[in-house]
Amino acid sequence: MNKISLNLFLFFFIISGYMQSQDQLPFKSIPEYPDNYKSGNIIQRMIQGLGYRYYWATEGLTDKDLKYRPSNKAMSTYETLEHIYGLAETINNTSLKKVNYRPYRDTPENFKSIRRETLNHLQLAANRFSDLSFDEISDNKIIFETNDIKTVFPLWNLINGQISDAIYHTGQIVSFRRTTGNPIKKGVNVFIGKTK
Repeated sequence: MNKISLNLFLFFFIISGYMQSQDQLPFKSIPEYPDNYKSGNIIQRMIQGLGYRYYWATEGLTDKDLKYRPSNKAMSTYETLEHIYGLAETINNTSLKKVNYRPYRDTPENFKSIRRETLNHLQLAANRFSDLSFDEISDNKIIFETNDIKTVFPLWNLINGQISDAIYHTGQIVSFRRTTGNPIKKGVNVFIGKTK
């Protein structure tokens, strides 16, 4: 192999490895737990638990799964994923102290994008809450703006609101896909946060 061929081979090998790493989504597993129970770490761990559940609930969904609707009046799996995306966006915006505009402005247009952006929103928020004390997070508020009217809620509402709601709806996705004959991968362990 001549020097140019070897250099080209190495270049493409490195680039393909880099591109593969860019395709890696967060929460395939839950990171090691923090060494303290600061307020920010507790919120971070709740978001990480949600992220792990969501990762595996959405891994390998098919078109049949996405179209599934348990009844005529219920949301489809895809519509449920859009809703979870909005919850994740609110979680992330709250970590940034940003306004959440309603109606939503920029919902991704396909399943792959919704999944990627939801997981990325959760990862960014979890990272921002990491190791923050109560005093450091106490000025984080959930801010909604609809038709130029702002409504503000304390951070407590993020726990019983968006985080809990997203966990609830992620459980629905698991149930829906079981109904369509495509259960989540065996070995997903939400208690440990690792998958065999």
